[in-house]
Amino acid sequence: MVALVPTEAHGDERGAFLNFVEAQRAALRRSLLGLTEEQAASRPSASELSLSGLVKHVAEVELNWLRLAQEQPNERQRTEETWGDAFRLVDGETIPEVLAFWADVAKQTEEFVRSAPSLDDTFPLPTAPWFPVDGRVSVRWMLLHLVQEMGRHAGHADIVRESLDGKGSFDLIAEERALA
Repeated sequence: MVALVPTEAHGDERGAFLNFVEAQRAALRRSLLGLTEEQAASRPSASELSLSGLVKHVAEVELNWLRLAQEQPNERQRTEETWGDAFRLVDGETIPEVLAFWADVAKQTEEFVRSAPSLDDTFPLPTAPWFPVDGRVSVRWMLLHLVQEMGRHAGHADIVRESLDGKGSFDLIAEERALA
């Protein structure tokens, strides 16, 4: 999604990272602009991806990385059986609820990043075939990974949205500004 990322205060590396993470969040949120729950849940291509599912997935991914960095249990940890539920709204979930959940996660992420003694502080990676044994990553790495993860899914959201009604990122940015 093409949008100007606000500059940070001079020398505020944390602010710069957080601005880039927020720009990707905004792109994903914007993909839902003006859609009904049904439209946002639709899958207009051969892919299993829907806009509401992408937003839920990215919110849960951010929570997972935050809890890893905090070295706390993830209250929404997925299992093999529930993995698919991370990509669709279930049990009466609504877009406003998912967006409110994500807003809370975003607030917690910012508080954690701003309070971390150093962006160089590391935390352990979980045991998984795709992570090195006894691997560790820094808070800085986590922020870059969130930009990468969210950016990838924002691109998916662009394609899904354009498939639904032809609206591209510039159209949605203009609509969002008109509503502000």
